[in-house]
Amino acid sequence: METIGLGRCWEDMPVGYKFKTVGRTITETDLVNFIGNSGMVEVLFTDTHYARQHAPGGGRIVPAALLFGIAEGLTIQATLQGTGLAFIQMALEVKGPTFAGDTIHVEAEVIESRPSSKNPTRGLVRTRNQIVNQKGETVIMYTPLRLMVGKALLKSHWETTP
Repeated sequence: METIGLGRCWEDMPVGYKFKTVGRTITETDLVNFIGNSGMVEVLFTDTHYARQHAPGGGRIVPAALLFGIAEGLTIQATLQGTGLAFIQMALEVKGPTFAGDTIHVEAEVIESRPSSKNPTRGLVRTRNQIVNQKGETVIMYTPLRLMVGKALLKSHWETTP
């Protein structure tokens, strides 16, 4: 019986393959929980009066680290569930601010896809991920390189798992 909800194997993500995730609104609760848990209690994130006067757009800015985390969650749900093995490296560039209340999604394009030199049942996939807001503006661009399972490894795992 087929297991649904699994991610894609590296062989199913050739260079040029593109995908878009579902959207998600960044809530005030997301912001408050993140800054409290991470210790990022910078006034730009915690003081609405200060943010109104000094922040671009005059609103509660969302830390890029929070935005990146949510974008990764959307990406994992879309393509990596059960197939992602390791997040190896990335470059990240913040292009513009994101505010509590903004809705984001991820648009990704595979820019590198190849078998692992150490293990032929695995592969390396690099994507160019754009975090895009409800206005169609790219607010963050990042390029993660991931180690992913291949079809043979995935098939053998799910056939033996009850």
